Amino acid sequence: MEFIFMLTHHDVTVPDALEVVEKIKDTGLSSIGCKDIGLTSQQYIDLFNKFRKYGMKSFLELVTYDEREHFRGVDLAIEIGADNIIGGMPQYTQKTLDYLKKKESRIKYFPYIGTIADHPCILQGSIAEIIQDGREAESLGADGANLLLYRYKGDQKELLKEVTQKLEIPIIVAGNVSTFEQIDELKRDNIWGFTIGGAVFEKKFIGDGEAEDQIVSVLSQLNE
Repeated sequence: MEFIFMLTHHDVTVPDALEVVEKIKDTGLSSIGCKDIGLTSQQYIDLFNKFRKYGMKSFLELVTYDEREHFRGVDLAIEIGADNIIGGMPQYTQKTLDYLKKKESRIKYFPYIGTIADHPCILQGSIAEIIQDGREAESLGADGANLLLYRYKGDQKELLKEVTQKLEIPIIVAGNVSTFEQIDELKRDNIWGFTIGGAVFEKKFIGDGEAEDQIVSVLSQLNE
């Protein structure tokens, strides 16, 4: 299972992201990312250059509801050489896949599924509707889907069960992963990957540990 450390807090890239990367580069982390808001274009270029320098797979998450801003984020991902785009509203999935193909980009795309609202984002809609969005993403050729499982306002355990049983594409669980119990739950259900951002910066895993200590603890939990 992929642990993707997000250099984000409250759905915005942290201003000291470049400094944080230097602190965590030797933890054994292999996947890292951030949101498409919070830094300047040059800072994003420098940040993703660091990801490549340290051999990490990169993820840029799109969090806007506006179509123009969404594609600004897609263009940013292409410019900075992101390996993966995650997020983006379900209604833009077809256009995004077409756009990446037109640009001859090899970026992999994991759109949100379900109804996304507010900021920080929450997940709404029925489980059936979320599954339908996932099946639509599958049929369109998306590389996977981004599921805000622990920000869902309904039955989270039932949603997880339905997603793992009825969808075949890789699922990234994003948002509010903040306990070892949640990580164990995702591991048991063979989820492809999950993101953690705010919980690292809020020291949810080791009370007095710095970012690098939090990351090591999560990686250790995955290996148990």
